[in-house]
Amino acid sequence: MTERAHLAVVGAGPAGLTGALAAADRGVRVTLVDAAEQAGGQFYRQPARALGARRPEALHHQWRTWERLRAGVERHIVTGRITHLTEHHVWCVEREPAHAARAAGSFAVHALRGPAQEEGVTVRAHAVLLATGGYERVLPFPGWTLPGVVTAGGAQAMLKGGLVLPGRTVVVAGTGPLLLPVATGLAAAGARVAALVESAAPGALLRRAPALAAEPGKLAEGAWYAGRLLRHGVRTLPRHTVLEAHGGDRLEAVTVAALEQGGRIRPGSARRIPCDTLAVGHGMLPHTDLAETLGCALSGTDGPAVRVDDEQRTDVPGVWAAGESTGIGGAALALAEGHIAGRSIAARLHGIAPDPHAWAAAARARTRLRTFFAALEAAYAPPAGWAQRLTDDTVVCRCEEVTAGAVRTAAGTLGAGDLRTVKLLTRAGMGWCQGRMCAPGVAGLTGCPLTADRRPFARPVPLGVLAAPPDN
Repeated sequence: MTERAHLAVVGAGPAGLTGALAAADRGVRVTLVDAAEQAGGQFYRQPARALGARRPEALHHQWRTWERLRAGVERHIVTGRITHLTEHHVWCVEREPAHAARAAGSFAVHALRGPAQEEGVTVRAHAVLLATGGYERVLPFPGWTLPGVVTAGGAQAMLKGGLVLPGRTVVVAGTGPLLLPVATGLAAAGARVAALVESAAPGALLRRAPALAAEPGKLAEGAWYAGRLLRHGVRTLPRHTVLEAHGGDRLEAVTVAALEQGGRIRPGSARRIPCDTLAVGHGMLPHTDLAETLGCALSGTDGPAVRVDDEQRTDVPGVWAAGESTGIGGAALALAEGHIAGRSIAARLHGIAPDPHAWAAAARARTRLRTFFAALEAAYAPPAGWAQRLTDDTVVCRCEEVTAGAVRTAAGTLGAGDLRTVKLLTRAGMGWCQGRMCAPGVAGLTGCPLTADRRPFARPVPLGVLAAPPDN
């Protein structure tokens, strides 16, 4: 099967939806390709239709923005301007050969269709917008592989998409603004949130008050979450971290402790909190797999992000990127970037020079929000010294069951100086997730920079799909 369009948008979260709408409103035919059953991405994740949720808006804020986006996409689907391919998992985007590009477009977007992901689909387009979002940074600690330990975003996805709680008594821990809506949502849904354990200190936010004050709406949002936590009686432990998760067949408790300057554990501060679920997260990292395959330039010191210009263009002609793939910044920033990208794409495909004044308001919002989230990222950095607290028998790579001791040996005794060499020596990162889960942990343990590996495939692909003759 081959779908043809002027623009292929990969990802139907805030950036992808806004980019698709901005382009379609200006006469561009769009194919929106997304892995989920419904549009929305993680931020606007919807309950499965079969669940018959009566008030899905109770799980979200900014619901009116979602309704506007959904109505706009549905309107263009009816007119045929937008084609929405759900449950299509993109595994590669490539440039078309010159003879094929003249007839079908400049790019081929290869996807696997349906839950089984056994049938290949190719979408051909003259331009591509990568709105692939981000994924959670996972840092290991003793006991983190126990059943009952989930990521903070995973707990939120279970609640939003499945209307289920990950457990009855939950500890939410780590660092970053995502912990607030996760703890609030779980408490509102009926879970007992035993504690919100945040490694950042309140002073880290106060030191960045001028940059944060530029977005009073975001500060008000944070204050609202804090009020909801007080209402639900959630105990907040700032400047604390999880030392260990305990249990036999599943999680039974966690040990947390207070942090001093430099990431040291305050003597005598350790306490054990009974729970059956630990939702833990240490921020987000951009999804850059497809951009790497295309050869797009990346930048960033704390994990690579796709480098873009003022129009959200990458350095590969015909490829734009927007949202978390260009740097973690939340839904509002993704909406602004998607709008700019969509308008830029429409102008470029129609052969006219883009008018930056047409998206001046979105550009101003983009500048403010990038500054705001840069300050947040600095305030919510993972706690110093976390890697030194890992015991040698702590599993770091779950897929290949590689321990912290093996990784330390590779870097220290064997002299590995980069993540690829560590992988070759230990197999850390060779498993199903291809290092997406363990790479931050391995980098922290070894001191190696968290660099991206250029891979031909962004996800596992059946051999039958690869062996099939190319379509025309």
